[in-house]
Amino acid sequence: MVIAAGVGKNTKILEAIDDVDFDVVLAESEDQLIELLMNGEVDAAIRGSLSASVIMSKLKKIYPELYRASYIEFNGKKFLLAPVGIDEGESLEQKLQLAILGSEFLEAEGDKPYIAVLSSGRPNDKGRNRRVDESMDAGESLTSMIKEKSIHVKHYYALIEDAIRDEANFIIAPDGIIGNTIFRTLVLVAGAESYGAVTLGMNEIYIDTSRSQDVDGYKRALKFANQLAGSS
Repeated sequence: MVIAAGVGKNTKILEAIDDVDFDVVLAESEDQLIELLMNGEVDAAIRGSLSASVIMSKLKKIYPELYRASYIEFNGKKFLLAPVGIDEGESLEQKLQLAILGSEFLEAEGDKPYIAVLSSGRPNDKGRNRRVDESMDAGESLTSMIKEKSIHVKHYYALIEDAIRDEANFIIAPDGIIGNTIFRTLVLVAGAESYGAVTLGMNEIYIDTSRSQDVDGYKRALKFANQLAGSS
């Protein structure tokens, strides 16, 4: 397998590459990374420390409906978290598509999907705040929509701690801003291990990575991309 890795101002990715036992091709620009991936010159690609917004905007010209879901390990449990882009998951329809594509990814990896839908309050908070009410109503609607697709799902409201403790292996945040904050809290503060974010809705394997990631995080993302390429 050959993996392409983007190298920007953060050069920690270079240290990670030195410690893997498969071939890695360096891409010094977003265009070069996309060209390597789309032309089939590599089996998978990771963002490394290039611009996420530039890469995603270029990929969306090829695949208009793309979504990212972070793959995280916390206290020995692995799960997807989405949406994590601040401009993703704005509508119920987008979050439903995330649920469908993420479930397909989990099934391809041999895991039965168990989705946890989050919203901004507890059930007994109803009536205290208009925005919380709207978030909980949206969570109920999304849960019903996912059930109609015969996917196992439960609305956990604001209780992310219960979702992580239970069987859930795909957590859907109320929106990308909250999802991004959850990611940063778990990974960059609480020490959860990130494997990068899988990009759903495309044929090729592209793993997004945080520029705030450390060397071990980049190493996990490289190995994850190599694993997915080997199983595809």
